[in-house]
Amino acid sequence: MVYELLTLERRDDGVAVVTLTNGKVNPLSRELLGELKQAADDLAADLPGAVVITGGDRIFAAGADISQFGGPDEAAEIGPLFHDAIGAFAALPRFVIAAVSGYALGGGCELALGCDYRIASERAVFGQPEILLGIIPGGGGTQRLARVVGASKAKEMCLTGRQVKADEALRIGLADEVVAPEQLHVRALALAGEVARGALVAQGITKRLIDDGIETSLDDGLAMERDGFVEVFRSDDSQIGVASFLEHGPGKATFTGR
Repeated sequence: MVYELLTLERRDDGVAVVTLTNGKVNPLSRELLGELKQAADDLAADLPGAVVITGGDRIFAAGADISQFGGPDEAAEIGPLFHDAIGAFAALPRFVIAAVSGYALGGGCELALGCDYRIASERAVFGQPEILLGIIPGGGGTQRLARVVGASKAKEMCLTGRQVKADEALRIGLADEVVAPEQLHVRALALAGEVARGALVAQGITKRLIDDGIETSLDDGLAMERDGFVEVFRSDDSQIGVASFLEHGPGKATFTGR
């Protein structure tokens, strides 16, 4: 696949880096959403060890391409494009990290929310400002934001359109780490590289159980965990890890990802 509005780099350490390159503000146009969905599909077909999604230094992504908005008919087309693209990254059985520098607004915030972990630079700003246009978030913001920061804070952000700077984002759980701007990609790639060397089958099962379990009752979640605990012992890595622990102690295993 030849991409025009993003780049997809597969590094030697097993990390895949997706970088938005749609002009100065990275609007999430129909075309970019289509490329994001294709990139996620390409990654799913040949899974890396971990994924980093990033954008520009001043703007991660400024939101949807407002020029493509119209009425209900256009909304009925654009909404699914957001859900499909972001959902495809969220569904990858790998650790997906958003490295956010500058503004992540509207769809940009929703893309970051679709990742498993968000590392922000000190100049990052998050927000769901759709209400200022008389509309609502359409890329998952009303749902994912509430699951991350809680219903009250999500309502306050979505109903006022207020933007949240990096220090507050860290405090409310919207960002998981805040680093100096020059350290953003260094830290994101280091964490992704560490995870990519791990037990990838177990990671995928763990991610699935957390994502699915949070939507159900504790009893049902525990039942899923019991099944996953059996499932993971069918992997080569489980045998490697247990044998390495018994012989060398913890943290010494070299996993194959199978």
